[in-house]
Amino acid sequence: MKTKLAQLAATAALAIGLSGPALAQVEVEWWDFLAGGDGVRMKALIDRFNEEHPDIQINGTTLEWGLPFYTKVRTSVAVGQGPDIMTYHLSRMPLALEEDVLSPITDEDLAKAELSKDEFFPAAIEAASTDDGQLMAFPFDIHAIVTYYNKSALEGTEWLDENGLLTGINSVEDMTALLTWAKENGFSDPLSFQSEGGGGTWRMFYTLFKQQDGDILSDGEVLAGDNLEKATNAIQILADWRLAGLIPEQAAYEASVALFSGKKAVLHINGVWEVPTFKDSAEAGTLGFDWFAVEVPQLLDMPATWADSHAFAIPNDPDMSAEMRDAVLTVIGWMEKESLAWAGAGHIPAYVPTVESDEYKALEPNATYASLAGNAAFDPRSKIAGVASPIYDAVDNLIAPAVHGFLEPADAAQQMKEQLQALLD
Repeated sequence: MKTKLAQLAATAALAIGLSGPALAQVEVEWWDFLAGGDGVRMKALIDRFNEEHPDIQINGTTLEWGLPFYTKVRTSVAVGQGPDIMTYHLSRMPLALEEDVLSPITDEDLAKAELSKDEFFPAAIEAASTDDGQLMAFPFDIHAIVTYYNKSALEGTEWLDENGLLTGINSVEDMTALLTWAKENGFSDPLSFQSEGGGGTWRMFYTLFKQQDGDILSDGEVLAGDNLEKATNAIQILADWRLAGLIPEQAAYEASVALFSGKKAVLHINGVWEVPTFKDSAEAGTLGFDWFAVEVPQLLDMPATWADSHAFAIPNDPDMSAEMRDAVLTVIGWMEKESLAWAGAGHIPAYVPTVESDEYKALEPNATYASLAGNAAFDPRSKIAGVASPIYDAVDNLIAPAVHGFLEPADAAQQMKEQLQALLD
C-alpha cells in the first residue's frame, strides 16, 4: 500500500515538474463477486464514478462468488495484500468477525462518507453491526426472494385483484388451492424454484420457518424447543407440494427459471435479481405473457421473507493511510447516493432516501415489493450460517432429500439440529 502511494506521489510530482500544477490521483483497489446483470450494473457505476472523480480512480476486480471469494479475502487480508474496498454479504458477518477481516466503521467514517445510520433500513444496519452495535460495513441493498407470477394466466381468476396484484393467498391452504388450479389448467410445475437444494431450497425453507417466528439458534442451541417442530413443518409443506406435483422434481436453478419463462409454472419464487431477466425477455417479445412480482405472501403466522444484503466493507488493514481511507469513504458515499442505478438489478437499495424518491417509486415491480424490507429475515447470526456455510450443506444433504421423499421431514430436521450443533460445541 505504501509503495503504491509513493509511486502515485512520484508520478504526480513528475507531472507538476513537466506541466505545472497537477492533481494527485488515489487508486482504489476494489474487489467484488458480482457477475451477470449485477456485474454489468456495478461496472457502469464504477465507470461513472471514475469519470466524475479525476482525483480518485477505482481499479475493479471481479472474483468468483461464494467460498472462493471469502477464502481469498481471508488469506489476502491476513498478509496485508487485500483490496482497499470490497463487496460483502452481510450474512457472512459472523464469520468476518471471527476472522477479523473487517475494519470497524466509526462515526467519523460515516460523516466523511456523508451518511448516517438512520438513513438505512434498520434490518440492514442490524445485520451490518456486531451484537453491541458496532457498524462493520455499509449496507448497499436488501435482496430477497419475491413471488413472480404469470398475470396473463391469472387474469379473471380470484387470485388477481383489479390492480393486477396477487390476492387471496393468506395461508398454506390458499397457496395449495392456487397451485392445484394451475396444475389442473395445464401448468405442469405450478410453483417453480431451485428445488434440487442449494440457495433456492434454503430460501424457501427459511421463509416458511421464519413465518412461524422460528429461530435456528437460541442461546447457542440449534432448533431449541418448538423450533424443531417449526423446521419440520416448513419441510413438510414443501414435501406435500412435491408429492402433489405442485413443485418440480429436483430442478436446478436455471431450470426453475426456464419453467416459469416457458409457461410450465404459474408462480416462480426466486431472488429479486431475476427481475432484469424477465424485463429483458418481455421487452424483446420472447416471454409471451404479462408478468409481475410481489412480496412472498404470508402463509403462516407472520410476514417474513429470506433476505441478505450486499454491503461495502473496508478490509482490516492497519497500514491503510488516512488519504486512502478518505478516498474509500468518498467512493462508498457516492455509491449509496447513486443506488437507484443498482435498483435496476432488482435489488432494494438499503439507503432509504433512494427508496423514498419519486424515481424509485416509478420503478416497477421494485416499488411494489419494497415492502418486504420491513419483513426481511436475515440468516442466523452464526459462523455456521450465511453464504457458502454449513447450513447450505444441511440443505443439500437433508432438507432437499426430505422434500423429495427420500427422508422423513422430522428426521431431516432432527439430523440438521444434531449436525449443526456439533459444529458449535
